Amino acid sequence: MPAIRPSSDLRNKYTEISNFCHKYKEPIFITKNGQGDLAVMSIETYEKLIGKFELYKLLDEGIDATEKKKVRPFKEALADIEKDL
Repeated sequence: MPAIRPSSDLRNKYTEISNFCHKYKEPIFITKNGQGDLAVMSIETYEKLIGKFELYKLLDEGIDATEKKKVRPFKEALADIEKDL
């Protein structure tokens, strides 16, 4: 169940929100006038989320390259890398 808090808690209960985000490693959804407005999370959780997106993007690029036959043998790629070092 997501944690949902009113926007006034950002000002009045910041430490409580921060502790929750760090302890449970999940966002808190902030409402404004009863409507969803923001998602607040720790930097650690944010960086992990961004890392997953970047990994998924790279995996998608790899799958796309494989489907388009834009691949080459591993030993050939490794030899090119070693040559550049």
